[in-house]
Amino acid sequence: MSDITTEKSDLIYSLEDKPPFNQSMVSAITHLLAIFVPMVTPALIVGTALSLPADVTAYLVSMAMIASGIGTWLQVNRYGRVGSGLLSIQSVNFSFVTVMISLGSTMKADGLHVEAMISTLLGVSFVGAFLVVGSSFILPYLKRVITPTVSGVVVLMIGLSLIKVGIIDFGGGFAAKSSGTFGSYESIGIGLLVLVVVIGFNCSRHPLLRMGGIAIGIVVGYVVALFLGLVDFSVMQNLPLITAPVPFKYGFSFDLHAFLVAGTIYLLSVLEAVGDITATAMVSNQPIKGEAYTSRLSGGVLADGLVSVIATMLGSLPLTTFAQNNGVIQMTGVASRHVGKFIAVILVILGLFPVVGRFFTTIPAPVLGGAMTLMFSMIAIAGIRIIISNGLDRRETIIVATSLGLGLGVSYDPEVFRVLPASIYVLVENPICAGGLTAIILNLLIPLNEIKSRSEVTSSLEIAPEGENKN
Repeated sequence: MSDITTEKSDLIYSLEDKPPFNQSMVSAITHLLAIFVPMVTPALIVGTALSLPADVTAYLVSMAMIASGIGTWLQVNRYGRVGSGLLSIQSVNFSFVTVMISLGSTMKADGLHVEAMISTLLGVSFVGAFLVVGSSFILPYLKRVITPTVSGVVVLMIGLSLIKVGIIDFGGGFAAKSSGTFGSYESIGIGLLVLVVVIGFNCSRHPLLRMGGIAIGIVVGYVVALFLGLVDFSVMQNLPLITAPVPFKYGFSFDLHAFLVAGTIYLLSVLEAVGDITATAMVSNQPIKGEAYTSRLSGGVLADGLVSVIATMLGSLPLTTFAQNNGVIQMTGVASRHVGKFIAVILVILGLFPVVGRFFTTIPAPVLGGAMTLMFSMIAIAGIRIIISNGLDRRETIIVATSLGLGLGVSYDPEVFRVLPASIYVLVENPICAGGLTAIILNLLIPLNEIKSRSEVTSSLEIAPEGENKN
């Protein structure tokens, strides 16, 4: 069996190479095309779902860019134990979208003021980020827990949970539901247009067109919405020139029940980060075994935690290592971590100007929905691929099926476990928590049986090259 670490990817610039300035800028912009829309979308979705004021949503978007820039700088430079030292881009963690919406909606129903709600959401996220910091030090001892099956289930549940959010935006968003215009011809038409454009460009053979497909689809949908009079520019008036990051701008509050949910999602996101960093190392021709790999893994997860501490303190949703840029590395042949420095600086500069963040709040919900429905489905597909990479024998099938049944079942009716104590119910009412925790528990309880071991041996013997000793 060929060792996966020996596969080459025709890199033009390897990890430690320093491309010329113009080529570094082109490569940085290419990465930004692939990640920019997914980077700002979580804040827009949460802002829309919770009916946050435009200035609050714009601030969340601006801080997401600044925090992503800071996080990317830490990752690529690797200060001591902090950072993976790879071209790892930091961006807002999609895992928290449904969690923030769910927790925020409950707080609103309880009569909590907007600023108090935000301070609580960001407060529990700030404290929870230290769980990721702590987990980075014990990663080498978690090999029995962090398996491809468990990681895949978590990623799969993230995608499936977000599809509901995407399809609601597709039909006009939560505001349209309130006004009775949900599912109008205009909303569905714009959503379908964006979806078709994104699919069309993603089928292109030209790498740049493929990578920019989502951005192009949103631009096309935005222009059509503009002609239909669906874009409101009133939020662009009277903007300050610079958005200055203000630590704990909305205050700091803490809620134990909300923390239990956020903390669980943080711990589950560690599994996702491990997969993303491994993939980046692989496409960068770096080892994915041994001491150097383990060091990169711990450093990358440590940076994830520290950056989420910084991000939530500034007013952004939590961050994590992004997987999208791995495809960019493969297509462009540029794995140089020095390109990440350009990306980091550009992101911070863009985040400082409020007009950038406020502009994204003018994008109509159906435009976002058309792109996000496909993107969230692709996240689910990525989870399936991770699961399959570990093989689906009887044991793994039971783990995946049970986790999927309970996780997806909870998304259909969260009240099913209402009889449980409140401290436990807040964990299992969220589909990502329910599915992820089920996968972890079953992975620890169901023994690795003899049948699995024999099947793996048989499989490895069957694919051995001709003439090789099969005894």
